Amino acid sequence: MPDISPDNYSFLLNEIGFLLQEGRRKAFAAVNSILVETYWHVGRNIVEYEQKGTEKAEYGSRLLKELSKDLKIRFGKGFSRSNLQYMRLLYINYPKCQTLSGKLSWSHYTELLSISDDLARSFYEKQCINEKWSIRELKRQRNTGLFERIALSKDKQGVIELAGKGQIIEKASDVVKDPYVFEFLNIPQQQKYSEQELEKRLVDNLGRFLLELGKGFAFINSQYRITLDNTHYYVDLVFYHRILKCFVLIDLKLGKVKHHDIGQMNLYLNYFKHEENTEDDNEPIGIVLATDKNEILVKYATGSITNQLFVSRYQLYLPDKKLLEEELRYLLSVEAETSAGD
Repeated sequence: MPDISPDNYSFLLNEIGFLLQEGRRKAFAAVNSILVETYWHVGRNIVEYEQKGTEKAEYGSRLLKELSKDLKIRFGKGFSRSNLQYMRLLYINYPKCQTLSGKLSWSHYTELLSISDDLARSFYEKQCINEKWSIRELKRQRNTGLFERIALSKDKQGVIELAGKGQIIEKASDVVKDPYVFEFLNIPQQQKYSEQELEKRLVDNLGRFLLELGKGFAFINSQYRITLDNTHYYVDLVFYHRILKCFVLIDLKLGKVKHHDIGQMNLYLNYFKHEENTEDDNEPIGIVLATDKNEILVKYATGSITNQLFVSRYQLYLPDKKLLEEELRYLLSVEAETSAGD
């Protein structure tokens, strides 16, 4: 028997390993897609049964209770009353089976179906597909009120487009949020911390930080040194945005943003534009992140600046989702009244 070549054998083993992993991934995706489609048909049967009689299969109804008991006897777990209600809601909210995405699992759909607002549900569905969110990532973005945080910076038509397409990155303002939420750092609200500690924690939790920043960000470095007239300056965090093809500079500030913080960022942007950009790079984006800001000060401090410079807030705790939802409803109602008046 000939000797086995270590190099050739290692290559063979890696090739087989890749094939098996890819096959399992495709098999899991196929099974998951079939499961979602099957549950859609179950939901349709429940709704059609309701329409023939007077029984409404709301959670806790006699129909779902009986179905749950009998299906568990025949088919085992997976048929609780709540799960049957989600199957029913799946059919009601997606009356055409073809509109279901093969990229989303049943767990994704149960999370999405628990969102009562149609606009918010549509947004999170599109973002799950576009950014390949896991269930954990979807839950986190819901808990931080991502839809409302982005939507509050738009008009009514912009909110509708956001819900229908997800967040489309086309210009600098599309990558900026206000506020940013850093609850994953687990820093108590009253605890004192320095800018250096905040920066270190963000870098140590880079995966979660990138999720909060959004699609397209690639980390370059922290404390990026700039030297001018024999003086060293340091940009807290430097990223490159793959979609917009530009550098994104972030400076962290404690407390309320000051006018000189904005001037400092403008200096960084001018330096990057002339010294760091290559021929294929677009103009850099600068974001000054502080715990508070005065809108009038920001307006006057950025008034004559031609660079893409933004000032946003950050917070170390989850936002009040109900308050965000109320603000968005108010915005949409004002837009509707204004449109009617015109």
